Amino acid sequence: MSKSLQLAGNTLPEEDYELQPTSNASDPLLPTYDQHRGKPASPSPHQRLEIHRRHSRFRRFISCLCLSLIIAVPSLALVGCYFGRTTLDRVRTWDQLPQDLKDWLNDVVPNVKVDHGAFPTDIGYAGPTPTGKEPALMVTAPAFPMYSGVNPLVRPTQKASGSFNIIQHWGNLSPFYSVSSHGLPETSSLIPEQCTLDQLHWLQRHGARYPTSYPEGPGALASRLKAATGWKTSGALSFLNEWEYKLGAEILTPFGRSQLFNLGVSARIKYGFLLDKMKGRLPVFRTESQDRMLRSAQNFATDQYNLAVTIEAPGFNNTLAPYTACQGEGVDYRKRLAEWDAIFLKDAHTRLNGLIEGLDLSLTDVKDMMEMCAYETVALGYSSFCDLFTQKEWKGFEYRNDLYWWYSSSFGYAPAKAMGIGWVQEMVSRLTKTRLTEFNSTTNSSFHNDIHFPLDDPLYVDFTHDTQFALLLPTMNLTSFAEGGDLPTDQIPKHRPFVASKIMPFATNLQIQVLTCSPSSSQQVRIILNDAAVPLTGIRGCPDDDDGLCPLDTFVSAMQTLIGEVDYRKMCETGKAVQPESDAEIDEEDMAKVKVDGLETVDDEER
Repeated sequence: MSKSLQLAGNTLPEEDYELQPTSNASDPLLPTYDQHRGKPASPSPHQRLEIHRRHSRFRRFISCLCLSLIIAVPSLALVGCYFGRTTLDRVRTWDQLPQDLKDWLNDVVPNVKVDHGAFPTDIGYAGPTPTGKEPALMVTAPAFPMYSGVNPLVRPTQKASGSFNIIQHWGNLSPFYSVSSHGLPETSSLIPEQCTLDQLHWLQRHGARYPTSYPEGPGALASRLKAATGWKTSGALSFLNEWEYKLGAEILTPFGRSQLFNLGVSARIKYGFLLDKMKGRLPVFRTESQDRMLRSAQNFATDQYNLAVTIEAPGFNNTLAPYTACQGEGVDYRKRLAEWDAIFLKDAHTRLNGLIEGLDLSLTDVKDMMEMCAYETVALGYSSFCDLFTQKEWKGFEYRNDLYWWYSSSFGYAPAKAMGIGWVQEMVSRLTKTRLTEFNSTTNSSFHNDIHFPLDDPLYVDFTHDTQFALLLPTMNLTSFAEGGDLPTDQIPKHRPFVASKIMPFATNLQIQVLTCSPSSSQQVRIILNDAAVPLTGIRGCPDDDDGLCPLDTFVSAMQTLIGEVDYRKMCETGKAVQPESDAEIDEEDMAKVKVDGLETVDDEER
């Protein structure tokens, strides 16, 4: 049986909200002072006794602290020697420690809990609190509000002209913005006038984060610059002489948290009326155990929901992070990226090397500087690296991201359909209100029950990574994004429909709307990606509709056909990669490459 994890919001006991008495009722609220400003009087016997007691308590505290350190430091060293590096690396949380070790550590260093008793928030006197009706902007508004805000980030503009927005050319590192069209310019995300919304499936990427932990990118550039000695820069690159690397890793940036909060507010205003159809029940949202995934979900919604947290790690099936279970091989995308880097970075490579003495910058260094621009902007608000590159070079950087995603996770990646099919199976299960009985992909049976995976709700929200959006395009046969075939590495195709910054930016989101439309009162499906409707003509039987509508029965039948065409075991080489319904962990050597959020972590030998 696969392992599972669930977080539940338990309320604190009443005493945690109460201000506990710390003094007598007759004590003054503020200290009083002698009206005379002369020499202070000698302490009374009572005061001298109190001073002596305080000194004694302080000496006892210092003695206990020193004794604890004397015991704790050698003990922790012994623990490291006893368990070894490998075991300690695997023991990452308190709950995973053996019980006898937890008992021993509790005796040596007691677990101290933070007490907020002196800072209550629920003190009464809240004033009037009646709540209004849930909003329904998708139904009532005359026009759809388009979003392009990145406040409080500073937009890089020095090398941009006209309406060109550098920040929207960073591929999966761009912040979310409303896309004007994916090929249906005559419609919007608003519910068509002849339709009513019955159900919504919302798929949401996490917000802006720090770089992931992989042996390339900004962190590697910073390490190379720090390791080199004797170099000096000038001109536009002179800031590098005093520059310091300030980025963290993996977790959401403050801006990333605000993205999810703002999107949650937007979702509530657009679709809040669906909550009225819950009949008093709370909707179930799903996310994964990685910190940025959990925080994204928590920033997106208020406490009026249940959150199912699934484990994202090798050895656990997870449809929202399918790359931890599937190890299928694709094409050599690194070779294709190298071919394009040699073309679009040529001028920048020459120009920047002319501004640094004592160090030769490689093409990789220059590419990493462009990534540093994106990461520093979403983390620190501004980056001097952004002004090093021209508008043409930013277009080349955007296309580099397109190449990466096309060949590593989407139409140019052979196992893409197998990796994305698990979520499609769950979507069909929800659409047909039919519970899954066969778990033959990345689906996790531990969570497929009436509590964690309800089948009769009007609203579903899943949180995932950028990779999932790239995978779902070929998995669901959304071929409008693949017009023109494989992306070349010697030029940027004109009018290409596959643009990573429009498909999987930070906080990207996709909605599958289930509608009832007149005059036939038939149920229809349409897909909205970053506020623009997606043509469904690649899905078998779906018509060429201006609003992107497809009959629900036709859509479901086509998805079932696609599911049946996927040989998951063959495409994912699951003999080693997946052990369904088993508690056994995958050996490290079998996980030499694990795709994480579109990037790779590789084993030590490959580094």
